Amino acid sequence: MHPFQYLAPTSVAEAVDALARYGDRARALAGGTDILVQTRTGRFDLDAVVDVKRVPELTALTLGEDGLSIGAAVPCYRVYEDAEVAGLYPGLIDAASLIGGIQIQSRASLGGNLCNASPSADGICPLIVHYGQAHSAGPDGRRSTPVEEFCVAPGRTILEPGEFLVSIELPRPPAGFGGAYQRFIPRNEMDIAVVGVGSSLTLNAAGDRVESARVALAAVGPTPILAHAAGDSLVGKTPGIDAFREAGELAADAARPISDMRGDVNFRKELVRVLTRRTLTTALERAQS
Repeated sequence: MHPFQYLAPTSVAEAVDALARYGDRARALAGGTDILVQTRTGRFDLDAVVDVKRVPELTALTLGEDGLSIGAAVPCYRVYEDAEVAGLYPGLIDAASLIGGIQIQSRASLGGNLCNASPSADGICPLIVHYGQAHSAGPDGRRSTPVEEFCVAPGRTILEPGEFLVSIELPRPPAGFGGAYQRFIPRNEMDIAVVGVGSSLTLNAAGDRVESARVALAAVGPTPILAHAAGDSLVGKTPGIDAFREAGELAADAARPISDMRGDVNFRKELVRVLTRRTLTTALERAQS
């Protein structure tokens, strides 16, 4: 790792200018829990690291009538320690409290987790099932992208040179909404998911039919997967084990896992079935409460 410039802009415009000036040889730094390790190990050969934590928009956590805005550099602990956010977005809290250990959570951000674009990232599936939108800024201005379209390959996102993630916005959940995230890991903590599943559903006013639902999968494809058919299969149905079992089968069909030392294809598909049923059950309990 050769010497590089450390830049700390205080506005979005300054950050864009700094990243554009160095192109592919610059990266934004939010928490630093991924980028610094990757730079040391030679994944990136950088001439500049642009610390975005001094940009107010990137460190703001704002809950309003329309929903939640999470700055790209907001550390995980600020998300799960906010009681009102935790009450409205429990599926997000499931993930934010799992990323690394408590020390990592004091630095790592959901925005950084998204930009790292790991197929097994814990934070991305909950953002997807909470209908998250990623807001980025670059030399050509600002744009918004559904979170499920943000990652394009392992370690790669839609971000162009000079562009960086500013914030993630989640709409305010309607009445009758519930979300959940679970993963399977060999160890109790600080491990990479063999499979992760995030689910959400919204019940009708009577609470006896599903109006909308989403299921998202981690670690079973080159990017996190929004299993459209699994979520769509629940719409109009009475929520319960039979409907959840069918959704689990459809989620397993959407999975594209590989076999490696952590588990083979069949094992991972079975985990998708099980975790889909479990997360939908938890989401239903939360929706009813």
